[in-house]
Amino acid sequence: MRALAAAAALELPDSWIGAGFVRNAVWDTLHGYDRPTALNDVDVLYFDPRDPSREAERSHEQRLAQDMPGVPWSVRNQARMHLRNGDAPYRSVLDAMRYWGETPTGVAMRLGRESHLELIAAYGIDDLVNLEVWPTPSFAGKLHVYRARMRKKRWTTIWPRLTVHMTSRP
Repeated sequence: MRALAAAAALELPDSWIGAGFVRNAVWDTLHGYDRPTALNDVDVLYFDPRDPSREAERSHEQRLAQDMPGVPWSVRNQARMHLRNGDAPYRSVLDAMRYWGETPTGVAMRLGRESHLELIAAYGIDDLVNLEVWPTPSFAGKLHVYRARMRKKRWTTIWPRLTVHMTSRP
């Protein structure tokens, strides 16, 4: 909740914390873990086509690091990420998440009005809560990238009840 509040305090447009922050918490809970699995980073996503600079992202990371030192913040404006990924321009954070590698990672949360939790999920939450990992449709043509990512992540050693599918969904 503290991380969500810190991200909300930045008041960035279309701002969320996503990917492993949400995914890992769900998988940890479903596996009955008492302690959260360590995160490589905490992904703060936002969409601001008015300032797609990397400098703006660094400034937001520094502010978050002051508010919550020791958290591995990673702030990315999805209005510029299509350039790095070789995709058509994204229209929003939700649209950008459709281009991520696997279905259960395309989730994000934020503190909304009156501190209500809000959730978005590019491919719904069924795969996430059913412990299923599938490549997204955008990765159907680059399954070699998805497969390499899955081998590197070794998620089934962390969450043994996961089923990681190495082919596109039928």
